[in-house]
This record gives sequence, C-alpha cells and structure tokens, in this order.
Amino acid sequence: MTIELKGMNTSRETAGSTMSGYPWLLVLLALLALAAWDFAAWLPDGGASGAPVALFVSVLVGASLLFLLVLLGFFMIQPNQAAVLTLFGEYRGTERTEGLRWVWPWIMRQKISVRAHNIHSERVKINDLRGNPIDIACNVVWRVRDTAQAVFDVDDYKQFVNIQIEAGLRTVGSRHPYDDFEGEATTLRGSGEVVNHELLEELNDRVKVAGIVVDEAGLTHLAYASEIAQAMLRRQQAEAVIAARAKLVIGAVGMVEDALTKLSQDGIVDLDNERRATMVSNLMVVLCGEREAQPVVNAGTLYQ
Repeated sequence: MTIELKGMNTSRETAGSTMSGYPWLLVLLALLALAAWDFAAWLPDGGASGAPVALFVSVLVGASLLFLLVLLGFFMIQPNQAAVLTLFGEYRGTERTEGLRWVWPWIMRQKISVRAHNIHSERVKINDLRGNPIDIACNVVWRVRDTAQAVFDVDDYKQFVNIQIEAGLRTVGSRHPYDDFEGEATTLRGSGEVVNHELLEELNDRVKVAGIVVDEAGLTHLAYASEIAQAMLRRQQAEAVIAARAKLVIGAVGMVEDALTKLSQDGIVDLDNERRATMVSNLMVVLCGEREAQPVVNAGTLYQ
C-alpha cells in the first residue's frame, strides 16, 4: 500500500548555504578588542583629553550590536545530525556539515536527527487470514532520508512512523494464516523470512511520503490470542498426531510390501490370498501399534 499526498507539493531536500563558524570566532575576538580599546582610550581621564563622548558611545554600542549579531548566528551540527533552514517560512536548504557553523541570525534553524531509530512496537491483536485472533509485535529500524519531507510534509514524523508501523503490521498479519500443517501456504509462524520481507516493503511504501526509510523490520512476538490459545493448542496437537500417524502408516505399508515381495522372490514361503492377508494384518499391527507386540508361538499348522 502506497500513501499519496494529494493536493499538495512534495518537498525535496536541498543543500543549505552556511559558513564555517571558526572565522567568525575571530570576528568576535576583534569586536571584543575594539570595545576594550575604546574603554582604555576614554576611561583613564574620563574624557579630559578631549575625546568626544559621542564617539565613545557610538563605538561601544556599535561593537556590542555587532557582537550580538555575530553571536546569534552560531550553531553546532553533531555527527548524523542536520539543520533545516527557513527564512520567513520559506525553506532555504538543509545543512549536514558537522562542526561549528554560522548563518545570518534571522535564518531559523531546526535540528533533526538522521541517526538510525529502533522501535519495538506494542503487541496488537489482529485476525489472520483464517479469521483467528492473534497477538503480534515487531521491531523496526528506521531513519530520516529526506529532512525536508520529514519536517514539512507531515505534522510529526515520529508519531507518523509509529502509526504506520502498527497499520503495516496489521496489513501484513492479515494476509497469511498463523500456521498450516500441510505446508502448502505461507504462514506467519513458518515463513519468517517471507513475512519480514513483506513487512519491510509495506512499511517503506507507507513512510516514504515523510522522507523516512526503513532498514530492518521483523516480527518479535507471535501467538494466538488468549481466548483461543488453549483450543488452538489442542488443534495443533491433534493435527500433529494425525500427520505423524499418516506418515507412520505410509512407511508401514512400504515395509510390508517389501517383506512380502522378498518372501515371494526368495521362495521362503508360498502364501495364498487368505494367509497373505493375515500376514499383512499382523505386520501392520506390529508396525503401527503404540505398544510392543507380544509374539504368539504357533506349535501346530497354519491350515487347521
């Protein structure tokens, strides 16, 4: 399922235009030195030397304003962090360069993490393909790929991801049955790699409108809901017993067939149809019985 944002333009990340902050540190030092020189030139004689007060005040105020202007333009970018720049509500690019950066103070900076986020979802109750209620949960690793989409195309991208994880989990969980002893269908319990791949694709389709990419997704909890857990356990046990019995009978038939063929080919004994049927019955009882067979020694003849 792909979510499309209709009626609005999709944002795209572009590189922001900022400057290194280290040269501007020298500007701050220069302004401090200018203010100190101004004080040193005027304060010793309190202006008795004829230095105009207006000049002193102008230099001091100008240096202070410039110092504040430069100071407000600094911001720091940590590793795997980005800053979205806006000017009066207009997107002006994203800065990803690490270290101390500087930009004009009237340009707003919104920092956003582009690190990998790990989320373990809450357990949700859904119905599988056969309508059985199951409890299911997953673990998802995601990160921001396009900062402009994450900031401008959705209201809260973290909450958006959480909601889409639950929705995607419900969608994928309802596509398959919980279990299938016949082994013909893709099941949630027996086809983990297939289900995890479907979940990964489903989540990427859902969150790409927010500039998010999902790197890993996998089920971490899968069980029948508590109200049917005991009944489904008995059903699983019964199906397992039936499957084991069927395999046992097929193997016993093959062994009996091989035994009769060997006896006939080697000329060990020649049985008519009635005695042949009796031997088949006895061999099947021995091979398929749950208890050990007790041998009965016949001291007479088979044809009484």
